[in-house]
Amino acid sequence: SFPRMPREITYTPAWWVPGPHLRTMWGRLTRRRLAVPVRVERWTTPDDDVLEIRRLDLPAGASASTPHVAFLHGLEGGMHSHYVANLFAEVARRAWSADLMLFRGCAGELNRARRFYHSGETSDFDFALRRIVAERPQAPIGLAGVSLGGNVLLKWLGEQDATGGPPAVRGAVAISVPFDLARGCRFLSRGFSRVYERFFLRSLLAKARRKLVRHPDLCDPAALERVRTIWDFDDVVTAPLHGFRDALDYYTQSSSIHYLARIRIPTLLLSALDDPFLPSEVLDDVRSIARHNPVIETEFVQRGGHVGFISGRVPWRPVYYAEWRMADFLSKQFARPRMPV
Repeated sequence: SFPRMPREITYTPAWWVPGPHLRTMWGRLTRRRLAVPVRVERWTTPDDDVLEIRRLDLPAGASASTPHVAFLHGLEGGMHSHYVANLFAEVARRAWSADLMLFRGCAGELNRARRFYHSGETSDFDFALRRIVAERPQAPIGLAGVSLGGNVLLKWLGEQDATGGPPAVRGAVAISVPFDLARGCRFLSRGFSRVYERFFLRSLLAKARRKLVRHPDLCDPAALERVRTIWDFDDVVTAPLHGFRDALDYYTQSSSIHYLARIRIPTLLLSALDDPFLPSEVLDDVRSIARHNPVIETEFVQRGGHVGFISGRVPWRPVYYAEWRMADFLSKQFARPRMPV
């Protein structure tokens, strides 16, 4: 039921989606429905909170050694995010299985614990991934993260350092990552990008106000009402709630750019120079670091927007290149044994 794709696709930005902002918003404007059966599981975390996992099971009769992909979504994303349907569809087309871990508070209800999720919080992913690996001991595992989820993924990979993580993990793909959180946050507060910032702020502030009802000491309510930027929000809520001195300290400790040199498994970084969430100079810095780490492959295209990468000759047959490229890269890693770290 899924369209056959050519073995190799060369990315050519769709002529009918001009400009970085339309490329960024295209998926949201033309959101496709999830076309594969995904079920829900709720896992209790070590601190007695709940993680919701959306699961695409193995096809009937599939081998226990069939590849599996674990996804992480972006800021305030989830099952409603346009790229999630595309990611699941691409995995299903290849007859693999997959899991999407929803960050705390992104499953449609507030999480139980006092804390939220954030760009550098990797313990939930570590917990979920190790459970997935234990459930599928014969399967090669691929990892994929989008935007904030990509930052979390890369930070987690860097934290594994000497071991490279569980041996089942063969490769990773990080799409449209805000590698340097401070520079990205400043960039998001300028020009048209403020539209995206306001969108995220509405959702973040609504959650914080609901959390305040349950946890009155969560933050200063008056300071919360003065928040105008994501930097403000992280200063008032994210940083103090998660043990950071302030927003800058949180950004410094959580930015994945500081962890790239320590990654030990094959990793693809896919970003666009016209990403309205990040100044292109950050990608220059990332490229410089990646040159000295042989397991990292960078694909930084001129035009693609943020989690856009729309290709195809005609509007009624779009090609979602990022999702295809993710699966293509991982399939190559699944086909070869993991190299010793």
